[in-house]
Amino acid sequence: MTKSGSTEAKTPSQQIDARIEELGGWRGETLGRLRTLIRQADPEVVEEWKWRGVPVWEHAGIICTGETYKAVVKMTFARGASLEDPKGLFNSSLEGNTRRAIDIREGETIDEEALMALVRAAVALNTSKVKR
Repeated sequence: MTKSGSTEAKTPSQQIDARIEELGGWRGETLGRLRTLIRQADPEVVEEWKWRGVPVWEHAGIICTGETYKAVVKMTFARGASLEDPKGLFNSSLEGNTRRAIDIREGETIDEEALMALVRAAVALNTSKVKR
């Protein structure tokens, strides 16, 4: 038994479920919607729970993370600097050579098609590295 009394540890997906529930409000809704879009874009995505509480989506490497802060839900693409972003979704962490992020604030809408295209591009980039 774990300290909480349950007989088994939570899976990463269960931990993400719990985080969405715990957040509630616009942040929980936003993180939940991002998760749905990631899963739609890549049905083979693997959910992980890393760095003491960060949802991570992987396919042949990290695609992106879903961090939550008081004012934003941040979706950080591990290799975002290498991705085409024709719709200009990336609006944070623009100065680095590797990562790029999308900060979503309360009331903002997500261009869902463009976001799913970014996820697919990240998967393609990850899988192209594996094949070499």
